[in-house]
Amino acid sequence: MPELPDIAAYMTALEERVMGQSLERISIVNPFVLRTQEPPAGILQGRTVRELRRIGKRIAIGFEGDYWLVLHLMIAGRLQWKQAGAGTANRATLAVLDFPNGSLVLTEAGSKRRASLRMLEGEEALYDLDPGGIDVLHCDFEAFRDALVSENRTLKRALTDPRMLSGIGNAYSDEILHAARLSPVAFTHKLSLEQWRRLFAAAQTTLRLWIDRLQGEAERGFPKHVTAFREEMAVHGRYGKPCPDCGEKVQRIRYADNETNYCARCQTGGKLLADRSLSRLLKSDWPRTLDELESLRRRST
Repeated sequence: MPELPDIAAYMTALEERVMGQSLERISIVNPFVLRTQEPPAGILQGRTVRELRRIGKRIAIGFEGDYWLVLHLMIAGRLQWKQAGAGTANRATLAVLDFPNGSLVLTEAGSKRRASLRMLEGEEALYDLDPGGIDVLHCDFEAFRDALVSENRTLKRALTDPRMLSGIGNAYSDEILHAARLSPVAFTHKLSLEQWRRLFAAAQTTLRLWIDRLQGEAERGFPKHVTAFREEMAVHGRYGKPCPDCGEKVQRIRYADNETNYCARCQTGGKLLADRSLSRLLKSDWPRTLDELESLRRRST
């Protein structure tokens, strides 16, 4: 799912292309993508884009008359920019917004239709979509810590909870925790003051690094390869590959739809975190440390 740095890149690209432009036509190719009935989408035609706003992982496009079109890309939704008049409809196309200088196309890979559009009138309607998480880049240390200690949760779950922090998901939470040298399963109520300061600094530094990098790419062209797996990342999506800091192989905890990646040497003091499916299968044979894992590998070869 596109997260804060990816959404920031999209907004940089959109600002250059749609701000001040009048929407000539909106085409809802797949009716399921439009999750609201009132006001009708057609009311946007002929109206000028006045504002772009991020709401968590959503992109809100504000039109004159205080109308808003809100896009939520979910996991497989993506935006494309096409030349005006170019053919845009294919099986992945959900909606098309035609402007005088080009067309904004919402697509979604796969058969599951999770991406959505919402038509709203008035700013108050926008507030109802906001889960309430704070913006890490525009808060101080105390606000950051207060948000995460509101519930005693693992750091991985706390960082990705949109009620606590805005725009952080599976990918960048892995990167933040690696930079902070903290375990993804450490509990928020157990952290020391020094660990909290490391986490806050890592969150701000990691997000700024990736926002600057992806916005720089967006200034050179509309984002085409928006993905949660980037070669330059330290641990996310890099299971089995060497940690860039210590060289130890990146480990993972697998879930139904995703996984958490971490470096045992850098983040957990060499302790392997239980992978639910494998630990159930291996039971007492599940390796607890990197040394036990290496010993198990030697016995199997």
